Amino acid sequence: MPKTSAINRNEKRKKLATKFAAKRAELKAMLLNPETPDEEFYAAQKKLQKLPRNSSAVRIKNRCSLSGRPRAFIRKYGVSRITFRELALSGKIPGIIKSSW
Repeated sequence: MPKTSAINRNEKRKKLATKFAAKRAELKAMLLNPETPDEEFYAAQKKLQKLPRNSSAVRIKNRCSLSGRPRAFIRKYGVSRITFRELALSGKIPGIIKSSW
């Protein structure tokens, strides 16, 4: 089980990313537009730098929703490989069976 502080930090990042998503997207659109005047471009660049660093969606780490494990994350199911195996063997994931040949 990972440290609860790491899990809480990731949750804080998720909240910040959703809070500032619209503002960040607006500023980035202004930066990517080639018709933006230089003064507005540099002003948008400064505003983007002033936003909290953790409000960027890139900083969010995929973690297992049950155990909080950061590695071996299976995106389709939202859990780590270990949790996925436990759930599959107990029959809690429909359509998943252990293969044998």
